[in-house]
Amino acid sequence: MAPPRGRLLAAALCLLFLAAAGNRRHAGTVGVNWGRVANDLPSPAAVVQLLKQHGIAQVKLYDTEPAVLRALAGSGIKVVVALPNEQLAAAARRPSYALAWVRRNVAAYYPATQIQGIAVGNEVFATAANVTAQLVPAMTNVHAALARLNMDKAVKVSSPVALSALANSYPPSAGVFREELAQSVMKPMLDFLARTGSDLMVNCYPFFAYADNAGVISLDYALFRPNAGELDSGSGLKYYSLLDAQLDAVFAAVGKLGSYNGVHVVVSETGWPSKGDAKEVGAGAANAAAYNGNLVRRVLSRNAGTPRRPDADVDVYLFALFNENQKPGPTSERNYGVFYPNQQKVYDVEFVLGGGSVGGKGNGGLGWQDNGGGSAVPAGGGGVVRAAATPGEAWCVANAMAGEARLHAALDYACGPGGADCKGIQPGAACFEPNTMVAHASYAFNDYYQRKGRSIGTCDFAGAAYVVNQAPKISNAEKGLSSV
Repeated sequence: MAPPRGRLLAAALCLLFLAAAGNRRHAGTVGVNWGRVANDLPSPAAVVQLLKQHGIAQVKLYDTEPAVLRALAGSGIKVVVALPNEQLAAAARRPSYALAWVRRNVAAYYPATQIQGIAVGNEVFATAANVTAQLVPAMTNVHAALARLNMDKAVKVSSPVALSALANSYPPSAGVFREELAQSVMKPMLDFLARTGSDLMVNCYPFFAYADNAGVISLDYALFRPNAGELDSGSGLKYYSLLDAQLDAVFAAVGKLGSYNGVHVVVSETGWPSKGDAKEVGAGAANAAAYNGNLVRRVLSRNAGTPRRPDADVDVYLFALFNENQKPGPTSERNYGVFYPNQQKVYDVEFVLGGGSVGGKGNGGLGWQDNGGGSAVPAGGGGVVRAAATPGEAWCVANAMAGEARLHAALDYACGPGGADCKGIQPGAACFEPNTMVAHASYAFNDYYQRKGRSIGTCDFAGAAYVVNQAPKISNAEKGLSSV
């Protein structure tokens, strides 16, 4: 599939480029969960400076610690606070309690501290089942308190739900909530979220599913790396990432309770541990870097939709900001942090991938531009690239989830104006086979990426490509891929 050069094909590609540009979604957002179950963490003021230094513009907290909320004042960082599980029953029984709580923990700091949401409880069904029946009443009373203080338009109310709320999640189309939760709790919650314009918060951890089923789940499938994909026989949709499958199981379960397509979904927790016990298969820094890094690139490059909801802009909060040395449980529980308590990175993940481009110069408006200095950055991101290059071995590969149209357009750019050497994938050349779009695009994208010095942003192509740190394994075409 060598890039076309004729005028008619060029004209057709121009139309393709315009269609791709016209259909681009706004990028989702990436934040972090700031947990504090540790005795060696930096001061709140130092943490806020760390967040700003790395372009992290959203945090989710597990309480309303005054020192933390004061430190966030004036920072411009958007904040989700939490009403803990142990206070949920009181907030449900007594509207006056909910009002006092909101006054003391939200109104007292807003708007200097940009509180945008309240998580009422956390994984209540899994960790505090005794108050499950009080969850929606508590959410309702907290929202009423916000409305009384004229804050309900700015501050939304939700509650993070664990995937264990599903009775079935495989295949994704068979997703359904547990019988004891579906009508009594989830439907009233979804009605509340739809009525108040609030988000459905879902905690998703592909790591758990992989660690428990490593014999049948591909690691590449769990880490957003190139893979053969999994077909859902119930829907006919094909999945290339485990997180997509988990989210679509939630979407399927929601759909069985009614029409809630207007309810936005936030992945309120997701992550991968950098260390684990021997039985925690897959735990490790390289896999954590791959999972979080590939997820961040995907979200910020407008490619976070799922097969069931391809146009969804899914916002994500990584778990967690720091390794937390006092968390109970297996070793992994203390090693989800992106940063060590000394503020050094556990592994390299960039939170800001966008540039200041107005979009599409020199590439038909596909959504990236070559700035001439070896850094092609996605358009419209509004941020800056924080690092000059990807350390260690790295390859740029095609994102099969982007679809053939986007891959075709990006391939033509890489082999044309981008200056990649694509002779190896011409008919009859050594890397022509396998004659697939993904294989040829991977070859071209990687050649472009290596020629640009592996600069951050040169492996993106508006979400059609991403970086991997292990040698790809597709076939002949990728035998021609080099990391140097």
